Amino acid sequence: MFKIYFAIPFFVMMTSLTSCYSFRGISIDREVFTFYVDDFELNALNAPVTLDQDFSEALRDKIRRETRLTLSEVDPDLIFSGAIVRYDVTALDPVQGERTALNRLTIGIRVEYESMKNEEDKWQRTFSFFEDFPADQNLADVEIQLIETIFEQITEDVFNAAFSNW
Repeated sequence: MFKIYFAIPFFVMMTSLTSCYSFRGISIDREVFTFYVDDFELNALNAPVTLDQDFSEALRDKIRRETRLTLSEVDPDLIFSGAIVRYDVTALDPVQGERTALNRLTIGIRVEYESMKNEEDKWQRTFSFFEDFPADQNLADVEIQLIETIFEQITEDVFNAAFSNW
């Protein structure tokens, strides 16, 4: 009798926990098994020369980590491609003496998404994000960290656009 009273609450608890597992709202067709991220082009002036390769790899890693899909160059079910179209540093927050207190690094990436399984599942969008940094810091000193933070947000936005039903 004790086993039954223990088993029922345990079963209810485990069932409710597993229902929370898929909280992201990811929706991938059961017929889709592979993806390919083409090397993005670098069309932005003054951007680091490896920025396109770094973004392509960041997007590949995001999809590999967070989906069941396998990376494949041969007949992929989903294809991501595009270009880095913006890489700007702008001055913000003017202070006395013709100086600024903050600078802003903005990166814009045009992404093209196409499903080979569904002709209607195709889009092209530009995703953009920025990070601010103190004007007294040299961009070269903080650039890697800023790019990583911006890429985290942009890859999340691309991922949600491709796989979420929100």
